[in-house]
Amino acid sequence: MALEPDPDASPTMASLREDTPSVDAPSSDGPAGEESPPHNWRDGPFRVHMPVDVRSVSLTIIAGAAILGVLKLAQPVIIPFVVSGLLFYALDPVVDWLQRWKMPRAVGAALVLLLAIGSVGAGGYALSDDVMSVVNRLPQGVRKLRAELRRPSPQPTALDTMQQAAREIDQAAADATASAATPKGVMRVQIDEPPLRASNYLWYGSMGALGVAAQAVMVAFLTYFLLVANDLFKRKLVKHVGETLARKKVTVQILDEISTQIERFLLVQMLTSVIVGIVTAAALWALGLEQYVVWGLAAGVLNTIPYFGPIIVTAGLAVVGYLQFGTIDRAAMVACAALVITTLEGWLLTPTLLGRVGQLNHIAIFASLLFWSWMWGVWGMLLAVPMLMATKAVCDHIEELQPLADFLGD
Repeated sequence: MALEPDPDASPTMASLREDTPSVDAPSSDGPAGEESPPHNWRDGPFRVHMPVDVRSVSLTIIAGAAILGVLKLAQPVIIPFVVSGLLFYALDPVVDWLQRWKMPRAVGAALVLLLAIGSVGAGGYALSDDVMSVVNRLPQGVRKLRAELRRPSPQPTALDTMQQAAREIDQAAADATASAATPKGVMRVQIDEPPLRASNYLWYGSMGALGVAAQAVMVAFLTYFLLVANDLFKRKLVKHVGETLARKKVTVQILDEISTQIERFLLVQMLTSVIVGIVTAAALWALGLEQYVVWGLAAGVLNTIPYFGPIIVTAGLAVVGYLQFGTIDRAAMVACAALVITTLEGWLLTPTLLGRVGQLNHIAIFASLLFWSWMWGVWGMLLAVPMLMATKAVCDHIEELQPLADFLGD
């Protein structure tokens, strides 16, 4: 019995190539009114006429370049708004719950925000001794690693051979380009580069820390105002979006779904980061690593950065494990433990909690990380995925932007 294809099934690329319809086009060589034979795509290139408005494309390119310039120059202003918006979506469910228990929204917002800031401050103070211990051990670890690298080996390694070859090439190039004696009346000048001073970088880092502290204060106040205002801007948007009541109801439903999707993503992100931090700290404690709480916290925080965060934690643990245990095997065990935990979280836990709707394309995630890290540096890497998820949530509920949501989705 022959099986007939399902007319409702989605076509594959192979079926589309096999079932490509022929294109009937009037022949320019034949008599008028006589049509040319059907053209099959295998007989030659298949061309589709797509008119392009050069003026529209040029204006689009100029507008895109202007937007990129504004995002780059207005970074100190835009980043606090983005961080405050994400904190609003993360804390808003708790404030709403307090409001349902008859607590004034201004009081509930202040209480939740103070508890969040106090928790972060208390955690940082509790871990300050461990962090300082790690910092104090860095000079000793650097000296140990430098001595290990300078230790002569009985046989030259491949790296030694390459370095020797590079020195020989440099010497040959210097001999070939050696200048003659200095002409009479000409003074030779040698420029000495200033030595690298770590104190300069510490000074710049201190000034940067002051800037981060000032931005943190602005973020705290802006988050509080957003929590107090709640759906003020939502009501204003619904008021001006249309005349009919049905259109306003649809707008409210779309905005609520967008908010729910973003809040769910942030909740899952925080939950998985906490789980990764706790499990990583427990695994490092079982392996005997010192300051395992600090490294567990680092693993949880950097888990918000896909791909790059786990790599940074793994590399750091490999170095610390080698400096503490002195063997490559123990260092590899420490690094592999953290890598396995983050891999299981990324491939099993997060997809299960987010579901199909919250899935993002891996290419889109990687492209977003590259773009926003180039645009905003470290802040861009931290905010790239939340902003991408918010963009997808908006595109999912706007009909004209659903093709973009399909490209961003998994």
